[in-house]
Amino acid sequence: MGAGAASQRGPRMIPVGGGKGGVGKSFVVANLAVVLARSGRRVIAVDGDLEGANLHTCLGVPEPRNSLADFVAYREDDLEKLLVDTPIPNLQFIAATHGNLATPQPSHSRRVQLLRALRQLPADFVLFDLGAGTHSAVMDYFMIGEEGLVVIAPEPTSVENAYSFIRAAFYRRLRLAMVSHDMRQVVALAMDQHNERGIRTPLDLLHEIEAADPREGKRFIDTMQSFRPRIVINDAATAEDVKLGFSVKTVCRKYFGIECDYLGYIN
Repeated sequence: MGAGAASQRGPRMIPVGGGKGGVGKSFVVANLAVVLARSGRRVIAVDGDLEGANLHTCLGVPEPRNSLADFVAYREDDLEKLLVDTPIPNLQFIAATHGNLATPQPSHSRRVQLLRALRQLPADFVLFDLGAGTHSAVMDYFMIGEEGLVVIAPEPTSVENAYSFIRAAFYRRLRLAMVSHDMRQVVALAMDQHNERGIRTPLDLLHEIEAADPREGKRFIDTMQSFRPRIVINDAATAEDVKLGFSVKTVCRKYFGIECDYLGYIN
């Protein structure tokens, strides 16, 4: 796809998450951004980790004074004024340095404004480096595009957190898709893994919603089919590490009813 085609309808949004810190999300974002920029695309990389910003280091840029934290704190409403040049032509970024550690995450309304502003940035691609965990802000950022990447390191804690991340992102998306207040409450209940109804997986939740409201059950299925995370295995050292992506894909399909794409691995 040509750069002009992308810019006419806004940039392609690629959020990069994974649940656990230290799996290489910033590494993937930085390198993917550089490759796209060198191919002639206009790229903006955004550091969304207001509690542990490091994308500027990965891109070889001194710690910027202004950052996304200024937008969160209402000190700056224009994201373009927060853009910082990098040594790579066609590549700019927005840092997340100097965040307010007391209240690092923006309110829901401010997140909505941020996501709208990101879609207006002058770029062909916007890569969003997400923070760790499953905070509602992280989930909202992950849903900004249909091409979300989930970076997984071949270690048990990373895999476990990746499953939690994918499940939480799906539930967040599903809750927003439900029209009925009662069904949104059921989704909220299901997010508690020890809920009294025994809903443990998205498939359990589907059966619960279909039985209560067939129309909402149809919305559930539509949401499930449109939710398709992309898996990347980082720091693969063995054949078993490479196969891990296929295993995660199989588990998500079998136990969650969620289809994932295994894009590949990084040595």
